[in-house]
Amino acid sequence: MLTAAVSASAFAQRLTPESDPGTLGFDVDRLERVTQAFQGHVDSGQLPGAVVLIARKHKLAYFRAFGFRDREQKSAMTTDSIFRIASMTKPIVGAGAMMLVEEGKLAIAAPVSNYLPEFKDLQVRVERTDPATGKTETVMQPQLRPMTVQDLLRHTAGLAYPPPVGNGPVADAYRDANVLDRNTTLAEMVTKMSKLPLANQPGQVWEYSAATDVLGRIVEVASGMELDRFIEERITKPLGMSSTGFYVHEADRDRLAQPQIDPATGNRPPMFDATQKPKLFSGGSGLVSTASDYLLFCEMLSHGSKSGTARLLSQATIDLMTCNALKPGIGYSAAQLQLFGDAGPTSAMGQGFGLGFAVRTEAGQNPLPGSTGSFYWTGSSGTTFFIDPKQQLIIIMMIQVPLAAVSFYRHEVRYLAYQALSVPD
Repeated sequence: MLTAAVSASAFAQRLTPESDPGTLGFDVDRLERVTQAFQGHVDSGQLPGAVVLIARKHKLAYFRAFGFRDREQKSAMTTDSIFRIASMTKPIVGAGAMMLVEEGKLAIAAPVSNYLPEFKDLQVRVERTDPATGKTETVMQPQLRPMTVQDLLRHTAGLAYPPPVGNGPVADAYRDANVLDRNTTLAEMVTKMSKLPLANQPGQVWEYSAATDVLGRIVEVASGMELDRFIEERITKPLGMSSTGFYVHEADRDRLAQPQIDPATGNRPPMFDATQKPKLFSGGSGLVSTASDYLLFCEMLSHGSKSGTARLLSQATIDLMTCNALKPGIGYSAAQLQLFGDAGPTSAMGQGFGLGFAVRTEAGQNPLPGSTGSFYWTGSSGTTFFIDPKQQLIIIMMIQVPLAAVSFYRHEVRYLAYQALSVPD
């Protein structure tokens, strides 16, 4: 594996904010608005705690912790707190798959069934109305073309998510079969899915789904390693991401951030027990990480490894991943577009979807700031990352909140970071 001149560990040691963020093009007074906003949310009881990181030109402009890692236990949040990053797992697994592509062990244009034979004869569930009787009937149709690995990467595979992200009969079937049970392996998950129909014809509809979990199983098959070992040996260890994995080790458990109790219910919002090693290494939502760890991954993606992190991917591959991979005229799940709002990969929002995350395709359509070519994604537990290559800007926010609250904080941290830029490139 090629490495840059400066090791990842040496880069990690530089993770302290600049004494003068103005040298990175920030207005220091405006940057302080980030502190005022997040501390205000903690003080008002809206948010238990947060870690916010803003980097530019390979250096930290802002890196602070707010509030509580666990409000009920009165344990203070620290910048090295560990969070369930949910769907921010997807870009890491996608990068792992593309590493195997570069090594000739995986082909993204190949049918998924080349690696997972159980998927070869999957049928597509279709509802059609008899024009003569007006009655609706359900029929199963063969795939018009095979589902490909690329479809998994861009969520056009015809797969679904269980509710509340998924919607409809196939999503309900995923829920009833408990396809994402943490007590089953990825191989067992694939077997469950192979007995259920597809929600859409491959390539015809963007539907956010368990596709990256299936991709995780393909990584296992192509690499000959279980996904947790592959991620550790090939990605997190080379990058120096020492606190990233599928569960929190016992020695680090007091660093795990928790959502606060909802006064309306008296309970915390449901989140998986991150202190227990699962059998299912969920490529779609299973990792835990820290802000500084995820910065190392973002640096690798945004700067082609020139920042001192290990060189996992070529610039050509990163360029491919960060381009819009959705064809013109592709369909969408109406329920999901309503759920995703401005994060939906549509022309109406000025963005598409690459190989693992949303990508900004034009200016002026999306209500949030960001240059064309920016890319980002968010986790259902509140974490988010945003990379703007043109501005050489990285934004990372780590919080643990219910799904319904995620968009508010994702919007706010983006606005606050951009309004503080005084010298845009």
